[in-house]
Amino acid sequence: MTNCCTIEHTPTVERYLKVLFENRGGISNVARALGVAPPTVTAMVHRLRASGLVEPDALRLTAHGLRHAHGAVRRHRLLETFLHDVLGVKWDEVHTEAEKLEFGLSERLEDLIDRRLGHPRRDPHGDPIPPKNGVHDEGTEMPLALARPGDRFRVLRVNDRDPGALRALSALRVGLGAEFEVLAGAAGTRHVRTGDRDLVLSAPVVRVIRGELTA
Repeated sequence: MTNCCTIEHTPTVERYLKVLFENRGGISNVARALGVAPPTVTAMVHRLRASGLVEPDALRLTAHGLRHAHGAVRRHRLLETFLHDVLGVKWDEVHTEAEKLEFGLSERLEDLIDRRLGHPRRDPHGDPIPPKNGVHDEGTEMPLALARPGDRFRVLRVNDRDPGALRALSALRVGLGAEFEVLAGAAGTRHVRTGDRDLVLSAPVVRVIRGELTA
Protein backbone atom coordinates (compact mmCIF):
# COMPACT_ATOMS: atom_id res chain seq x y z
CA MET A 1 0.00 0.00 0.00
CA THR A 2 1.37 3.41 -0.96
CA ASN A 3 1.08 5.58 2.16
CA CYS A 4 0.08 8.77 0.35
CA CYS A 5 -2.92 7.18 -1.40
CA THR A 6 -6.18 5.51 -0.42
CA ILE A 7 -5.80 2.94 -3.19
CA GLU A 8 -3.35 0.05 -3.26
CA HIS A 9 -0.84 0.44 -6.06
CA THR A 10 -1.24 -2.99 -7.60
CA PRO A 11 0.22 -3.89 -11.02
CA THR A 12 -3.24 -3.21 -12.49
CA VAL A 13 -3.40 0.29 -10.99
CA GLU A 14 0.09 1.07 -12.29
CA ARG A 15 -0.85 -0.13 -15.77
CA TYR A 16 -3.82 2.25 -15.73
CA LEU A 17 -1.61 5.14 -14.61
CA LYS A 18 0.85 4.46 -17.44
CA VAL A 19 -1.86 4.23 -20.09
CA LEU A 20 -3.63 7.37 -18.83
CA PHE A 21 -0.28 9.14 -18.94
CA GLU A 22 0.54 8.00 -22.47
CA ASN A 23 -2.96 8.24 -24.01
CA ARG A 24 -4.86 11.42 -24.76
CA GLY A 25 -8.11 9.77 -25.83
CA GLY A 26 -11.27 8.67 -24.10
CA ILE A 27 -12.45 5.56 -22.27
CA SER A 28 -12.50 3.46 -25.46
CA ASN A 29 -8.85 4.29 -26.22
CA VAL A 30 -7.79 3.30 -22.71
CA ALA A 31 -9.85 0.09 -22.92
CA ARG A 32 -8.20 -0.78 -26.25
CA ALA A 33 -4.71 -0.14 -24.88
CA LEU A 34 -5.35 -2.34 -21.84
CA GLY A 35 -7.33 -5.04 -23.63
CA VAL A 36 -10.38 -4.70 -21.37
CA ALA A 37 -14.02 -3.67 -21.79
CA PRO A 38 -14.95 0.05 -21.48
CA PRO A 39 -17.15 -0.55 -18.37
CA THR A 40 -14.09 -2.04 -16.63
CA VAL A 41 -12.14 1.14 -17.39
CA THR A 42 -15.00 3.32 -16.15
CA ALA A 43 -15.09 1.46 -12.84
CA MET A 44 -11.34 1.78 -12.31
CA VAL A 45 -11.37 5.47 -13.25
CA HIS A 46 -13.99 6.05 -10.52
CA ARG A 47 -11.63 4.42 -8.01
CA LEU A 48 -8.68 6.48 -9.23
CA ARG A 49 -10.73 9.66 -8.96
CA ALA A 50 -11.76 8.79 -5.43
CA SER A 51 -8.06 8.40 -4.58
CA GLY A 52 -7.14 11.78 -6.04
CA LEU A 53 -5.15 10.33 -8.95
CA VAL A 54 -7.50 11.37 -11.77
CA GLU A 55 -9.26 14.70 -12.26
CA PRO A 56 -12.92 14.67 -11.18
CA ASP A 57 -14.25 16.11 -14.44
CA ALA A 58 -11.79 14.81 -17.06
CA LEU A 59 -9.90 11.67 -18.03
CA ARG A 60 -6.65 13.31 -16.96
CA LEU A 61 -4.17 12.56 -14.19
CA THR A 62 -3.91 15.00 -11.30
CA ALA A 63 -0.50 16.34 -10.26
CA HIS A 64 -0.42 13.56 -7.65
CA GLY A 65 -1.37 10.98 -10.26
CA LEU A 66 1.31 12.28 -12.62
CA ARG A 67 3.96 11.84 -9.94
CA HIS A 68 3.07 8.18 -9.55
CA ALA A 69 2.72 7.72 -13.31
CA HIS A 70 6.19 9.18 -13.93
CA GLY A 71 7.65 6.65 -11.51
CA ALA A 72 5.84 3.74 -13.19
CA VAL A 73 6.78 4.90 -16.69
CA ARG A 74 10.40 5.43 -15.64
CA ARG A 75 10.68 1.88 -14.25
CA HIS A 76 9.05 0.42 -17.34
CA ARG A 77 11.23 2.24 -19.86
CA LEU A 78 14.43 1.64 -17.92
CA LEU A 79 13.64 -2.08 -17.81
CA GLU A 80 12.85 -2.13 -21.53
CA THR A 81 16.23 -0.51 -22.20
CA PHE A 82 18.05 -2.96 -19.93
CA LEU A 83 16.36 -5.98 -21.48
CA HIS A 84 17.09 -4.74 -25.00
CA ASP A 85 20.60 -3.28 -24.63
CA VAL A 86 22.07 -5.67 -22.07
CA LEU A 87 20.16 -8.93 -22.52
CA GLY A 88 19.43 -8.63 -26.24
CA VAL A 89 15.65 -9.02 -26.00
CA LYS A 90 14.00 -7.92 -29.26
CA TRP A 91 12.19 -4.58 -29.31
CA ASP A 92 8.86 -6.29 -30.05
CA GLU A 93 9.20 -8.40 -26.87
CA VAL A 94 10.57 -6.00 -24.23
CA HIS A 95 7.25 -4.31 -23.41
CA THR A 96 5.60 -7.54 -22.24
CA GLU A 97 8.71 -8.72 -20.38
CA ALA A 98 9.15 -5.35 -18.64
CA GLU A 99 5.55 -5.40 -17.43
CA LYS A 100 6.22 -8.73 -15.72
CA LEU A 101 9.20 -7.32 -13.82
CA GLU A 102 8.58 -3.64 -13.11
CA PHE A 103 6.17 -3.84 -10.18
CA GLY A 104 8.70 -5.62 -7.95
CA LEU A 105 11.61 -3.38 -8.94
CA SER A 106 13.13 -1.71 -5.88
CA GLU A 107 14.36 1.87 -5.96
CA ARG A 108 17.90 0.62 -5.34
CA LEU A 109 17.78 -1.77 -8.31
CA GLU A 110 16.18 0.94 -10.46
CA ASP A 111 19.11 3.24 -9.64
CA LEU A 112 21.64 0.49 -10.38
CA ILE A 113 20.05 -0.23 -13.76
CA ASP A 114 20.02 3.47 -14.60
CA ARG A 115 23.72 3.77 -13.68
CA ARG A 116 24.65 0.59 -15.56
CA LEU A 117 22.98 1.92 -18.70
CA GLY A 118 24.72 5.28 -18.43
CA HIS A 119 21.56 7.23 -17.52
CA PRO A 120 19.76 6.78 -20.87
CA ARG A 121 17.41 9.48 -22.07
CA ARG A 122 15.26 7.24 -24.30
CA ASP A 123 14.21 3.60 -24.42
CA PRO A 124 14.53 1.21 -27.42
CA HIS A 125 11.31 2.58 -28.92
CA GLY A 126 12.45 6.20 -28.68
CA ASP A 127 10.20 7.03 -25.72
CA PRO A 128 11.77 9.53 -23.31
CA ILE A 129 12.63 8.12 -19.87
CA PRO A 130 11.35 10.38 -17.07
CA PRO A 131 14.14 11.65 -14.79
CA LYS A 132 14.14 10.52 -11.19
CA ASN A 133 13.83 14.15 -10.16
CA GLY A 134 12.88 17.17 -12.21
CA VAL A 135 10.57 18.02 -15.08
CA HIS A 136 9.66 15.41 -17.68
CA ASP A 137 8.93 16.28 -21.31
CA GLU A 138 7.02 13.50 -23.08
CA GLY A 139 7.50 15.15 -26.48
CA THR A 140 5.14 16.05 -29.31
CA GLU A 141 6.45 14.06 -32.26
CA MET A 142 4.29 13.98 -35.38
CA PRO A 143 2.45 10.78 -36.36
CA LEU A 144 3.55 9.44 -39.73
CA ALA A 145 -0.16 9.18 -40.57
CA LEU A 146 -0.20 12.99 -40.92
CA ALA A 147 2.64 13.04 -43.47
CA ARG A 148 1.68 13.77 -47.07
CA PRO A 149 3.23 12.85 -50.45
CA GLY A 150 6.41 14.86 -50.95
CA ASP A 151 7.18 15.11 -47.22
CA ARG A 152 10.53 13.92 -45.92
CA PHE A 153 10.20 12.19 -42.57
CA ARG A 154 12.56 10.92 -39.84
CA VAL A 155 11.45 8.15 -37.44
CA LEU A 156 11.97 9.14 -33.80
CA ARG A 157 9.55 6.92 -31.86
CA VAL A 158 7.46 3.77 -32.30
CA ASN A 159 4.59 2.57 -30.16
CA ASP A 160 5.64 -0.46 -28.10
CA ARG A 161 2.13 -1.93 -27.75
CA ASP A 162 1.85 -3.52 -31.21
CA PRO A 163 4.45 -6.33 -31.43
CA GLY A 164 3.27 -7.32 -34.90
CA ALA A 165 3.93 -3.84 -36.28
CA LEU A 166 7.37 -3.79 -34.62
CA ARG A 167 8.22 -7.15 -36.18
CA ALA A 168 7.10 -5.81 -39.56
CA LEU A 169 9.38 -2.79 -39.14
CA SER A 170 12.30 -5.07 -38.28
CA ALA A 171 11.63 -7.18 -41.36
CA LEU A 172 11.64 -3.99 -43.46
CA ARG A 173 14.87 -2.85 -41.76
CA VAL A 174 13.22 0.37 -40.60
CA GLY A 175 14.25 1.56 -37.15
CA LEU A 176 14.73 4.72 -35.12
CA GLY A 177 16.47 7.39 -37.14
CA ALA A 178 15.30 6.00 -40.49
CA GLU A 179 14.58 8.72 -43.03
CA PHE A 180 12.35 8.47 -46.04
CA GLU A 181 10.34 10.40 -48.58
CA VAL A 182 6.60 9.85 -48.60
CA LEU A 183 5.56 8.99 -52.14
CA ALA A 184 1.87 8.17 -51.75
CA GLY A 185 -0.73 7.04 -49.27
CA ALA A 186 -4.21 5.57 -49.21
CA ALA A 187 -6.44 3.96 -46.57
CA GLY A 188 -3.86 4.57 -43.88
CA THR A 189 -0.92 3.05 -45.76
CA ARG A 190 2.19 4.94 -46.89
CA HIS A 191 4.40 4.26 -49.91
CA VAL A 192 7.86 5.57 -48.98
CA ARG A 193 11.36 5.64 -50.39
CA THR A 194 14.36 5.18 -48.11
CA GLY A 195 17.75 5.21 -49.78
CA ASP A 196 17.37 3.08 -52.90
CA ARG A 197 14.42 1.09 -51.53
CA ASP A 198 10.70 1.66 -52.10
CA LEU A 199 8.52 0.30 -49.29
CA VAL A 200 4.80 0.05 -48.67
CA LEU A 201 4.02 0.51 -44.98
CA SER A 202 0.74 -1.07 -43.89
CA ALA A 203 -1.80 0.93 -41.88
CA PRO A 204 -0.89 -0.83 -38.57
CA VAL A 205 2.79 -0.02 -39.16
CA VAL A 206 2.03 3.60 -40.03
CA ARG A 207 0.00 3.96 -36.83
CA VAL A 208 2.94 3.11 -34.55
CA ILE A 209 5.45 5.54 -36.10
CA ARG A 210 6.08 9.09 -34.91
CA GLY A 211 8.82 11.48 -35.86
CA GLU A 212 9.52 14.80 -37.56
CA LEU A 213 9.54 16.34 -40.98
CA THR A 214 13.00 17.09 -42.35
CA ALA A 215 14.11 19.66 -44.91
